[in-house]
Amino acid sequence: MTTLTTRDAVFALMREGQMKLCAAFEEIDGAAQFVSESWERPGGGGGAARVLTEGAVFERAGVNVSAVHGAQVPPSIWQERPTTKDQSYFATGISMVLHPRNPYTPAFHANFRYFEAGDDWWFGGGMDMTPCYGFSEDAIHFHSTLKNYCANHFIANYATYKETCDDYFYVKHRKEMRGIGGIFFDNLHPDGPEGFEQAFAFTQEGIDAILNAYLPVVRRRMHTPYGERERQWQLYRRGRYVEFNLVYDRGTVFGLQTGGFIEAILMSLPPLVRWEFNYQPEPGSSEAMLADFLRPRDWAELSA
Repeated sequence: MTTLTTRDAVFALMREGQMKLCAAFEEIDGAAQFVSESWERPGGGGGAARVLTEGAVFERAGVNVSAVHGAQVPPSIWQERPTTKDQSYFATGISMVLHPRNPYTPAFHANFRYFEAGDDWWFGGGMDMTPCYGFSEDAIHFHSTLKNYCANHFIANYATYKETCDDYFYVKHRKEMRGIGGIFFDNLHPDGPEGFEQAFAFTQEGIDAILNAYLPVVRRRMHTPYGERERQWQLYRRGRYVEFNLVYDRGTVFGLQTGGFIEAILMSLPPLVRWEFNYQPEPGSSEAMLADFLRPRDWAELSA
C-alpha cells in the first residue's frame, strides 16, 4: 500500500499532530507562541518548522513536519537496509524537542516517521525524556504511560522498544545515558493485508501519547524554585544533549544527507549550553546522584 493516497494520509497525520501538539505546548506555556516557517527542498519536497522561544515554561520548543522525496536513498538508510540502495524514496515525519526553562523540568524529544524505498515501506519513531535532576515518580509515570500505549497494539512490544531506546540514546564517548529513555522502534512493517493500517494506528496513538506521558511531568515541576547552581548544572547537562544530536542522531544525519532545511534540523539544539573541562559534581549532591538515576531500569514495574 504505497500509493499517493497512502502518502497523503501519513503526511496529513503528521500535520494534524503538529497542530495539536503546538496548541497543547502553547497552552501550558501561557506566555509564548510558535512561529512557523515553511521550506522547500531543491531535491524534492519540503516542510514546516514551528518554533517557540523565550516562553515562561519552555526556553525553546520546536515541532517540525517534513515530506521529502528523491531519486536515490541516502547512505544513512541503505547502509542499514542494503536492498534499498539506488531506490527512489519518500519520507515524511514529525519531530520535536522541548527544552524547559526550569532545571527541574526534564527536556523531551519525540519523532514519528514513515519511509518508502522502492516497493518497501516502514514506520519508525518513539520518545524519550532527559532530566537534569532525578525524580522516580516522573520516570515511573512516563514509562508506565508508554507501556500502556504499547499494550493497546499487538504489533508493539514495550520491553523491546524500551531496550532499543536505552541502547540508542547512549552517549558512547561519555559512557553514559542521555536520559531515562522511553521507547524507540524502527523498520515497523507488520505482515498481512492490514499491516499498514496497524502501523498507522500505532503511530497515530503515539502522537497522542506524547501529551499523556510528558505534560503531567511538566506541570509537576515547572514551578519548582531554583537558583544559579541548578541553572548552571542544567546548561552543563545540555552539553550531553548537543553531543548526542550532532554525533549520533539518525534524524540529524538523514536531514544533512538529504539537504534539508538546516534551521529545522538544528532546531533540536538548546538555546544556551555550557561545557566545563573535567567537571565533577560535589559528592553526595543531587547533581552527583543523577548518574545513578540515569542507568536503565524497569521504571514501569516500580511504584512511586
